[in-house]
Amino acid sequence: MNYLHAFAISASGMTVEKTRVDVTAVNLANANSTRSTDGTTFRPLRVLSAASAPQFAGVLEGALRGAEVRGLKEVETAPRLSYEPGHPDADDRGFVSYPGISPVSEMMNLLTAVRIYEANVAALGATKAMAQRTLELGG
Repeated sequence: MNYLHAFAISASGMTVEKTRVDVTAVNLANANSTRSTDGTTFRPLRVLSAASAPQFAGVLEGALRGAEVRGLKEVETAPRLSYEPGHPDADDRGFVSYPGISPVSEMMNLLTAVRIYEANVAALGATKAMAQRTLELGG
C-alpha cells in the first residue's frame, strides 16, 4: 500500500473543506453589507470542487486521486429588502438591498465542512497509525 498516496487523498479533502470554511466566513461577513466597492450588492459564493473522474467507470480512479477545488462561483440570489428610509443606501421608496444570504444555510455549510474536515483528519491519523505499525512489524 502506498501510504503517501493515502496521505495525499486526505490532504486534498482537507484543502477543499478549508476553502469551504473560508468562503462561508466571507459570506457571513458580508451578510449585512449594502454594497461592494463597485456599488453592486454582494453575491454569495460557493466552492466548486470535484473528484477528477465524472463517469461511473472512473469514479474509483478519481477517488484515488482525491478532490480538488475547481474555483468559486457567485450564486444568483434575490436581495433581501429591508425598509430603512433613513439609511444612506436606501432607494427612493426607502428600501435597502442586502445580499440574499441565509445565516442558517451558511452555518449548516460551515458545520458540514468542519465535520468533513475532521473525518479527513481521522483518516489521515488512521493511515499514519497503519504505516507506523507496518514499520514496527517489519523492523
